[in-house]
Amino acid sequence: MSPDPTALPRSVVLALWLQAVGASPGVAVRSVQGDDEPHAVVGLDGPDGQTGLRELVTRWLGGPREVCALLPAPGDPSGVPADATADATDAGECVLVTTPEGSWAAVPRITEFGSVLEPGHLVTWELREVGPWSTLVAGAVGSLADAERELRTSLVTATEALDSLDVARWRDDAADAIERVRASSTHAWPVPELDGRRARVLQLATRLLAIVDLATADDGGAVNLWQADQRSTALREVERTARHALSAATYGAVR
Repeated sequence: MSPDPTALPRSVVLALWLQAVGASPGVAVRSVQGDDEPHAVVGLDGPDGQTGLRELVTRWLGGPREVCALLPAPGDPSGVPADATADATDAGECVLVTTPEGSWAAVPRITEFGSVLEPGHLVTWELREVGPWSTLVAGAVGSLADAERELRTSLVTATEALDSLDVARWRDDAADAIERVRASSTHAWPVPELDGRRARVLQLATRLLAIVDLATADDGGAVNLWQADQRSTALREVERTARHALSAATYGAVR
């Protein structure tokens, strides 16, 4: 079976656990790692130091903190501090954390191994000290309320693009993929309990990213070049909106 098209990025899962009051480090780490091999962390105590994810999570959960997951893309740093932009964009994700000890960007480096039937992942979180980031992130991703409003508009655009392609007709695997997107639920996510708006934004954003992935996989020969360009431009904006919404849903502080 294909991977869940609405699965949350590791950075999003980590950020949600880091802002959960009273979270257990063990539960948080198991949720982030899932079926991966145990995650490693480099840079926790200097550039050459290496430890496990549990040590990092335990340290960050031990006091006040500000947290946000960002999903940058080429041409859209999404609020990632300049010192970490290149690494985070290459990975497609990162977690920003501020504690009384300082501010960091944690970028997951993922190496796949195994087969399609038995895939495996090696994950190393690379830490980089960064400057204050709250103002930059707030300006880039906006509020949770703004995110929910923009997602509603984007859903119409994405659905129209998918319908115009009639992907279920020309892609053998599309019907199953579309059904998995429609049937996706936050109940399967390895995250702490979410309030209503946060859950709605996360679910709608992940669904939109899955729809964009389906709609941009192939034009199917169903449209001319002008139509393909128009749809591609619209879907890029939908994808940007969804990425920013995921970030807005992970932004939080524990005092």
